[in-house]
This record gives sequence, structure tokens and C-alpha cells, in this order.
Amino acid sequence: MSPTRRSLLLAAPAIGLLPSLAHAQGTAPGTAPANDPRLGDRSAGRADAGATVVEYFSLTCSHCANFHNTVWPQVKSRLVDTGKVRMVWRDFPLDQLALAAAMVARALPAERYEGFVGALFSSQDRWAFARGADNIGEIAKIAALAGMNRAEVDNVLKDTALQRGVLEMRQKAQQEFNVSSTPTFIFNNKPQPGEVTYERFAQLAGVSGS
Repeated sequence: MSPTRRSLLLAAPAIGLLPSLAHAQGTAPGTAPANDPRLGDRSAGRADAGATVVEYFSLTCSHCANFHNTVWPQVKSRLVDTGKVRMVWRDFPLDQLALAAAMVARALPAERYEGFVGALFSSQDRWAFARGADNIGEIAKIAALAGMNRAEVDNVLKDTALQRGVLEMRQKAQQEFNVSSTPTFIFNNKPQPGEVTYERFAQLAGVSGS
């Protein structure tokens, strides 16, 4: 299924969760503070890397999982770890389950974020798509490996401020870059929707892929 079609099928539930933002002011109940560290960029690579690439992704997107499982390891070892690229991840949940998983990921210490997201992507079929699965229970099992117990997971999922912050991130992506599907990469402020190969990633980032 194409990323665009999948986003159209799944975006509606997430949009339905988005509170009205027109009258949001200050830090009213359910509104995350502007400096909430949980909503800061999650990234890998040096701050002074030659290029910065932003990925908007959904944890229930199979295309995002395929990129993370097959292309990201090459990008990380050959471009990020060598100081050529800084990778920034931002949430664009396509459904309520993706929103829940994103909230748990952002509630973890920043240094555990990448590993947790990687574990979710590598086991996506089990927790997101398995028929009859206890979706949240499966997410909680993975979170336990990152040091978050089930009671903490449940509390995170009740946090309306965090929920609102993640959904505002999604809305901002739509407003700034017209993001409508996942994954969408931002290379030099230009959106590139859909999966990309390692070679194409390096080309769009404007760095040597060797």
C-alpha cells in the first residue's frame, strides 16, 4: 500500500484527537509547556554535521519500519557516525496506536529513544498488526526493556499535555511542509515523501555516500 493511501486511511483518527488549537494560550490544562523536554527534537549525530535531515514518521507505518530496519543502519554508520549528517526524528502519528507509542517513546530519557523506536519498528508486526494482540500490553513489554514499567506506561498514556504536544508536532508538519504521508524526509527544507534508498538519501542530503 502506498504511503499516501495509507495516510488517508489512518490519518482521520489522529486528526480527531487533535484539540482545537485556535484558542490555546499559555500552559492551560492539557497543554504542554513550550520548553517541555519530552517534545524536543530526538536526534542522532553531531550538532555541527554537514547536513541535517528531518524524518516525519509514524510508528505504525510499515514503510517507516522498512526504512528504519534496512536503510537507517547504513545511514547511521556511513553518514551519521562519520559526522556528515545529523538525523532528527519528529512524530507524525497516523492513528491512535501510533500516537500512544510515540507518547511512550518521548516519555523515556532521550538517550533511550532511538533504541526504543528501533525495537518498536523491528517488532511492528507483533504489537501493531497481530490479530487479537494486546497492543498497549506489547508496547509496555518493550518499554520495560527501556526501564519503564506498566504503571508508568499507563500514566504516560493519560498525559493529555504530552498527547497534545505530539499532535501539535503533527499539525506543524502539515502547515510548514505540507506533510501528508509517512515517511516524509526534509532535505534542505524541501520535503521528500516516501521511502528512499541509502544512495538516494545521501544524494538528497548533499553528502558523499562512501
